[in-house]
Amino acid sequence: MSKVSIIGQIAEIDREIGMRQNVYQKQISNGRMRQSEADMLMQRIKAVRATLVFCQENEDDIRAYIAAKKAGAE
Repeated sequence: MSKVSIIGQIAEIDREIGMRQNVYQKQISNGRMRQSEADMLMQRIKAVRATLVFCQENEDDIRAYIAAKKAGAE
């Protein structure tokens, strides 16, 4: 599997969120999904996005921490 940049991952999550909003609304209208279920699933996918954004915003610190851990482990 090839590497996907964090920017690409966030873009994909944004696309997925948009798709889910449309799909879930149709499923709710058709009686195939409860609003509470759609809300829970949207909360989960938005949490994934928030995690990715946190990692992007703190990438330098995360990389420095990992490098320090590796240096100390050797």
